[in-house]
Amino acid sequence: MRRFSAMTFATVRQVIGMGLLLALSLTAVADSTPAPAAAGRVPQPVIETARGGTCVEDPAFMRRNHMKLLRHQRDATVHTGVRNAPYALKDCIACHASKTTNSVTASETNFCTSCHSYAAVSIDCFECHSNKPQVKP
Repeated sequence: MRRFSAMTFATVRQVIGMGLLLALSLTAVADSTPAPAAAGRVPQPVIETARGGTCVEDPAFMRRNHMKLLRHQRDATVHTGVRNAPYALKDCIACHASKTTNSVTASETNFCTSCHSYAAVSIDCFECHSNKPQVKP
């Protein structure tokens, strides 16, 4: 019984040693390969051209912070009655609604749906709010 335990320990030690050697060699290979090109390697969301011209903020800023701005605007609207501010959801929808579907969520290429599907994030805004611009009388 004792010989079996010693042999098992030696075998395990060899397997661990070979695993470490393999891991180190893979790390060395990974460090010597060039980084993938930024453009063309990762599929990007397909977004239809929207109605609006320029956004209220830089697109990179909006990609990262649009929910913070919308939540802040929501709180300002609900608690103090501030409406028609630059980050109002209805203004976003008015600019970003698709020319073909007149919506931000009706098809996979519409503004909100395309990015949120790409990022695997659910959109719950439109459970209460309209996904189409308001019709002006």
